[in-house]
This record gives sequence, structure tokens and C-alpha cells, in this order.
Amino acid sequence: GKKTCPSNAELVHSGYVGGSLYNNRGAAVEPLCLPREPEWGVYRDGTDGQKAYIYGAEYQTNTLPGYMRNFHDHDVPCAVCLIPKKSIVKMFPAKKTCYKGWTLEYKGYLMAGYFNHPAATTYTCIDEHPDTIQGGRRDENGYLFYQVEAICGSLKCPPYARGRELVCAVCSKD
Repeated sequence: GKKTCPSNAELVHSGYVGGSLYNNRGAAVEPLCLPREPEWGVYRDGTDGQKAYIYGAEYQTNTLPGYMRNFHDHDVPCAVCLIPKKSIVKMFPAKKTCYKGWTLEYKGYLMAGYFNHPAATTYTCIDEHPDTIQGGRRDENGYLFYQVEAICGSLKCPPYARGRELVCAVCSKD
């Protein structure tokens, strides 16, 4: 959800988040950071129904309180960052801070696909101040990011709370 890297990281490339359509049954799970300038091999233009597909991604935040609501239907950018001399980078759900000995790279909100869409998705930590793609605010769907809420039961409440949105932290360790 960012176009740039933190000051301690090298930008490998920035581009557009791409993934499977939210309601495709044969969907790929992982979103990808697609480059702004793709390269091509042998190809034939036009879809024929016999392939996998990749779509752009949108934030689905219209039900959220506060400033995150303003990002609804905006297309999602991405940046691939290299942090020199870091051997581990890990996303910690339900944490805004890192454990002792870890360094915070960024914090944000845990997002994933809508619970009732058939496509499989992954949990992704979206920066608390996400970027958008210029001219990319249209409701065209594709790979969709919704905020993740806690559901009590096998997930213990307390300490979790039903319907409360989860935060996340991406941390590194030397």
C-alpha cells in the first residue's frame, strides 16, 4: 500500500498490486507487486477463458470510521524494498510495536479478502497511511483489501474484542 520505501531501505521497484478477482473460485492466493513497466515474452492479445487472470487491487474501506474511509475504491500501489543487513522481516498481527530486539519498519492495519467471497486471499499489513494510484479511483474491483475484524469463539475474548479491527507491525531483525 505504499509507493516508496522507508529511509533505511532501498527501493527495488514500485508498481501496482495485482491479484485474482475476489469472486473467482480458482483464484491465486498471493497478491503481487507488478512493475510499472512490464516485460513480455511470446503472447497473443485477448482473453480466451482458458487462463488464470490478474487484476488490479482496490481498497474496500467504505464502512470504516475516520480517515481510512477516504481510500475506498482507490487502486493500491506497492513498493518492493530491500533493507540492507536485515536477515528477517516478519509481519506481526495485532501489534503496533515490535518485540524486544526487533526494529519497526512500518505499522498499519491488517487487511484481507471479504469473508464471504469465494477467492482465497492472504492477510496483508497495509501501512497506516496508505498511498493510492493517481487516477485510480473507480469501482472496478479485482483483488480487494478489507480490514480484518476479530471474531470471538476459538479466538479468546478478552483479550480480543468481537468486531474490533486489527492492527499490524512489520518488523526486522539483524
